[in-house]
Amino acid sequence: MAAVRGGADRLELCSALAVGGLTPWAELLRQIRAESAIPIRCLMRPRPGDFLYTEDEIQLLCRQITALHSAGADGFVIGALTAGGGLDMDATGRLCRAAEGAGLTLHRAIDVSRDPLQTYRDAAALGIDTVLTSGAAANCLAGEKMLEQLLALRDEIGGPQVLIGAGVNAEAIRRLRAGLPGAAAFHMSGKIELESRMRFRREGVPMGLPGLDEWHIQQTSEAAVRAARAALDAAV
Repeated sequence: MAAVRGGADRLELCSALAVGGLTPWAELLRQIRAESAIPIRCLMRPRPGDFLYTEDEIQLLCRQITALHSAGADGFVIGALTAGGGLDMDATGRLCRAAEGAGLTLHRAIDVSRDPLQTYRDAAALGIDTVLTSGAAANCLAGEKMLEQLLALRDEIGGPQVLIGAGVNAEAIRRLRAGLPGAAAFHMSGKIELESRMRFRREGVPMGLPGLDEWHIQQTSEAAVRAARAALDAAV
């Protein structure tokens, strides 16, 4: 809701952002739907780690797509790779078909694929309308050269929207729009860390990944989203 108030025009809904995001719960989607009609695309990722999925995992994702579509999802954020680093056209195509006409985003599997430009072409061939990417880099500013190539390819073939993500904030939007006039869509978490309200804290008993800070809670900042919205709307 902070993102909605800040001016976001679409949400990517996921769970477990600390591990890069996993498939969200249908109940959470329904809660958001009760508050807002904003378009929502759900991330379809069954586990942390690589994007080389087993048959069981693909079947699970297809079933989850059906359930989330029924719960109000407008689209899905999908992708699977082959062991050689290409887009798995069979597995990703099955996820596309499971979506039954809903909007489709290829997630950042493109950024760890062998050839991001070919992966983009393959996504276009599957009918995917958006590709989320940092430009095959740790963050979008480091990936500017690849983003430039992807934007040029988009214009050349009339391909999917290039949705720029990873490290996006108001300043990154201003810098990238100055250098990449074709950049028009950005993806951000806008997260800040809030101090836990727990007064008693037992140390040395981790609940998850070793070293994970369990006494701070990540929360989207309405102010950060609002600043990003203003930077996007400003004339270049």
